[in-house]
Amino acid sequence: MPDPVQVAFKRVKEPKVGENGYVGFQPGKTEVLPAGLKPFETKALTSSILVEHDVEILMRDGVRLYADVYRPAETQAKVPGILSWSCYGKKYSALDMLPMCVWHCCVERNNLSGLEKFEGLDPATWCANGYAIISVDIRGTGHSDGQICVMGPQDAEDGYDVVEAVARMDWCNGNVGMAGNSALAISQWFIAAQQPPSLKAIAPWEGMGDMYREQFCRGGWFSMSNFDLITSEIIRGQPNSGVEDWAEMYRRSPTQNDYWRAKRVDMTKIKCPAYIRGSDVSAIHTMGSIRAWLEIPHDNKWIHWSSKQEWYELYSEPESQEELQVFFDRYLKELKNGWEEKTPKVRWSALQFGDRPAIDDIELQDFPVPGTEYRELYLQPGGSLAAHQATGTGSTSYDSESFKSFAEFTYTFDGPARLIGLPKAVLYMSCDSRDDFTVFTILRKKDRNGKELMHLNFPIEATPVKSIDEIPEKERASLNLHQGSMGILRASQREVDETRSIHPQFPFHPHEKQEKITPGTIVRLEIGIWAMGVDFDAGESISLRVGGQYPSIAEFKSFSAPRPEHELNRGKHTVHFGGEYPSFVSLPFTPLER
Repeated sequence: MPDPVQVAFKRVKEPKVGENGYVGFQPGKTEVLPAGLKPFETKALTSSILVEHDVEILMRDGVRLYADVYRPAETQAKVPGILSWSCYGKKYSALDMLPMCVWHCCVERNNLSGLEKFEGLDPATWCANGYAIISVDIRGTGHSDGQICVMGPQDAEDGYDVVEAVARMDWCNGNVGMAGNSALAISQWFIAAQQPPSLKAIAPWEGMGDMYREQFCRGGWFSMSNFDLITSEIIRGQPNSGVEDWAEMYRRSPTQNDYWRAKRVDMTKIKCPAYIRGSDVSAIHTMGSIRAWLEIPHDNKWIHWSSKQEWYELYSEPESQEELQVFFDRYLKELKNGWEEKTPKVRWSALQFGDRPAIDDIELQDFPVPGTEYRELYLQPGGSLAAHQATGTGSTSYDSESFKSFAEFTYTFDGPARLIGLPKAVLYMSCDSRDDFTVFTILRKKDRNGKELMHLNFPIEATPVKSIDEIPEKERASLNLHQGSMGILRASQREVDETRSIHPQFPFHPHEKQEKITPGTIVRLEIGIWAMGVDFDAGESISLRVGGQYPSIAEFKSFSAPRPEHELNRGKHTVHFGGEYPSFVSLPFTPLER
């Protein structure tokens, strides 16, 4: 099914031998990689792997996609297949990507064979365990035909066709799964919602579910996020191939149209078992994982919340792969292995920030946690937060053009507290100089001395430092440090549709239109802040910061041109509180068991 509107495409570079794992077009080539081989002088294979290169798979519209199939070489038994699906090259591995990251995301080279599609499962591990791994060049990438459709209806339809084609291959037992992080997780939502009969289980780890609200236009504020880097440095295709031009599609329609609506997954259509992983520390994927948990309409789903960066967890925590194998053994090999009985439905992490490790694997009855008390803490004169409204009215302003200027309101805990759930800010705000403005909020944890804290996304022993304070400014990135949960909202797109909100704490903004504001007019903004799980001790505090610039660490340097003038914040923003302007932040206090 093609996209519902004409799509703008941006040309991509052609693949070159030696770049991004590309070795040339090799249809019909089959080889056996023997046990003991180190394909890229890293991790050795523990079993022999049969590799079929550039296997042609025909789509319903005649387009040809090409896939590499890795499967056990020393068995005649039929095995399940697991798809690795993204717009990255099918031979683009973690060995290619991780050197671009601070500390290589603490993943040691000998944790990888180099056969893995980046963010996907490693054939060196999974073929030895009796699975085939299928790495696909999606439509338009590599030597596959067509234009590159990132997520959405065409990509999902192609995924359906590939799942069913793999299930019919003579080596397959008829059961197909999907696994992987980020791009490889997002694609799972879209494809699973198509309900291909042979897709028996998915394992989306860190996968957003709405391209508009969670990556490119969060709160109505456009950002290319990391996709310019992906387009420039990773995606490759043939001379007539291009990738969707997100900036141009936003220019054509900065609010919802059929194009953007098609980029939101209908999670209620996912029928197969799902093993979901997510975290607070992702700058993109947090709320997609949570919405999936809330909206997938069956009980064969599990969610495991993490405190670590996703690639480290995928490649350097063996227990993660071991648990994933139990899940797939149950649903792809159909083994009665006790997965359902032994696996908690909900496990969470509570971050402690600073140099203290998170408290992981907290078993919860559900998410959000039953019995959570949502406390409304009201903005007060002098920059505090309190359980009562301020007497009289007050206001505070900041320079919306400065990263260093913001309004801040702080609450100090008088005893231990655990906050797990969905925070929300309700702010009454005005801008004197423009008819529209964007508000950025972030929740920061502070120690007893008022020092702002950060969370390290890796075990400290895996890093080259002994303390967060030792990390040089140039090595501080969103991949290794988490500052706190954020919320963003453009004032003209403040409308809320309560019937579509996943929870009263997380408002759904339709983003169907822009309602411009007479300069100086005070408007009510209901801002959903992304999920948090944080522990506090007596004397520690939490602050709500409100400002006009992105308040956290950007994921990657953008290759984009500057945003047009009319989208930029200008002048003074004012936060109003007290009396008829009851501005507050609502925090999820959960029962504390330590």
